[in-house]
Amino acid sequence: MSADKDQRLREKLLPEIEEFKGQRLSLQLATQDIDGIPNASYAPFALADDGFYILVSEMARHGTNLKVSQKLSVMLVEDESECKSVFARKRLTFDATAEIVTRDSEAFTKGVAALSARFGEMIDNLAVLTDFNLFKLNPHQGLYVKGFGQAFSLSGAELLDVDWKRDGHHGNAEKIVKIA
Repeated sequence: MSADKDQRLREKLLPEIEEFKGQRLSLQLATQDIDGIPNASYAPFALADDGFYILVSEMARHGTNLKVSQKLSVMLVEDESECKSVFARKRLTFDATAEIVTRDSEAFTKGVAALSARFGEMIDNLAVLTDFNLFKLNPHQGLYVKGFGQAFSLSGAELLDVDWKRDGHHGNAEKIVKIA
């Protein structure tokens, strides 16, 4: 693929992914407990310049799981009522690590402010409860699926390196776009 086509794909795809993230209010979480038992859940989230932030209770299974195993998988998915086909919903999935944010840190203030700006007073009320922990989710690699035959592998610190997956979601793809 030519450099011009690479650039056009970059210019179209990355803003589209950012818009998709901005349209979602919650993300799906796949966590595991100390024995490796998986758990699917969700949490409202906010984006800041350094990652995704979620505020969850230790009383929730996924809140406990994130404290014992920082590895998780995350999915943002198009609502069924908005999609053209339930078999090809737009989705962004990524592997991540969860970092607990200490209450007296600048990152805690930033994360709570981002969540509060998005969800209002409820966040301010929850953030003062001692069983609620703020986690920063740090993505490592991901996959953005626009529809049938339109899957793009994402990597890099901010998921800005893009590969078009031409042979399925899990196969080896010819690298067509690299964003510095």
